[in-house]
Amino acid sequence: VQLQASGGGLVRPGGSLRLSCETSGRTFSTYGMGWFRQAPGMEREFVAIITGSGSYTVYADSVKGRFTISRDNAKNTVYLEMNSLKPEDTAVYYCAANIRGVSLNPSAYDYWGRGTQVTVSS
Repeated sequence: VQLQASGGGLVRPGGSLRLSCETSGRTFSTYGMGWFRQAPGMEREFVAIITGSGSYTVYADSVKGRFTISRDNAKNTVYLEMNSLKPEDTAVYYCAANIRGVSLNPSAYDYWGRGTQVTVSS
């Protein structure tokens, strides 16, 4: 299984970005998917997760109400819509796949993309 994240960039505070993560594999709809992020000098942290059907999502408190995770199983792609971005959202964002379902713990995920840089700065 390969994951390719894209959509990062430089944005001003209050701006928006949409991250995409295209995934290989014929059983994408059975994978729990997550977005995580890692800022310099910090541990990787949970941002949002979504079940295989897309019916259940969980968000970190720091992004709740601003970020939306979604997926299109026909396109093998998971998205992270990020609005009202803040400088503290600056990090490398990673998508990950869990063949057993969803988890808030990064170590539970089986496959990871390379990450995409998001920088929020004026």
